[in-house]
Amino acid sequence: MLRAALIFAIIALVLGVLGFGGLAGFAWDLAKILFWIAVVIAVALFVLGTFVYKKVT
Repeated sequence: MLRAALIFAIIALVLGVLGFGGLAGFAWDLAKILFWIAVVIAVALFVLGTFVYKKVT
């Protein structure tokens, strides 16, 4: 998911340089959404892993 966010951020940068502002904005918004989804999933897995680890050991 972070890889996709990075790819869309690079696409947004290239489109912005080439003058495609609307498409660049869309790609940047999509990159931000994917980044925050990845952060939420990582935090959720960290919290769940911490509690599951305490119960197993």
